[in-house]
This record gives sequence, C-alpha cells and structure tokens, in this order.
Amino acid sequence: MINLIGGVAAFFLAASPLHAGELSAMAGESIDLGGFRGVLHYTDENDGYRVIATIAEGETGIPLRFSATLAEGQSATISVPRKLGEPEQNLEISRSGDKLTVTEVGSVSNQQTGAIAE
Repeated sequence: MINLIGGVAAFFLAASPLHAGELSAMAGESIDLGGFRGVLHYTDENDGYRVIATIAEGETGIPLRFSATLAEGQSATISVPRKLGEPEQNLEISRSGDKLTVTEVGSVSNQQTGAIAE
C-alpha cells in the first residue's frame, strides 16, 4: 500500500499544471479541486478518448481513479464534496472533435477552462 501511495505521489509531482493546448496523449496534467489534487491524462483509443484522473485528498488521502471514454460531443464531470454550506468543486471534461476541454467549476465566479488536446 505504501508503494502505491508513493508511486501516485511521484506521478503527481511529475505532472505539469493544466494549461490550454499543452497536453498530448499520455502526458499528465496536474488538477486541483479544493483539497483534492491529482493528475489527468488521456489516451486516443479506437472508441474515443479514454480520460483518466487520479486524485487524493491532501498528502495522505487514499488515491481514487476516475476513467471515462469520450466520443465526439460527450462530456464527463468529476465532483468532490466540500464543507457544509460550501459549493462542491467540479471538473468538467468535454470532447469536441479532436479537442478535449477541461473546465474547473467551483463557485459561479471561479471558473477556469483549458484545452488539453488539439
């Protein structure tokens, strides 16, 4: 178990921050959803873009993996809870043609969008 957590932590540190147009297939990008941090990457498969996100809460949280295959026009959302009364943190991943767009949505005033595949 310690080896798994150490490996995931090393992968988190090796990934670069999310910026528009910089992610190619299998290149990891850092994501931050409040207290949850992780890495997002994709592979180009026969049936669509397979998007994989691995996130954990803080330094000691158990890593969780999210996977979805997106065809043209599809999207997926990763949502993490917050404290009572605080809005949830969402990461929406959308595919349009050969472009994958990631939008971090917290409160209505806190939105960030970036293309990660072109």
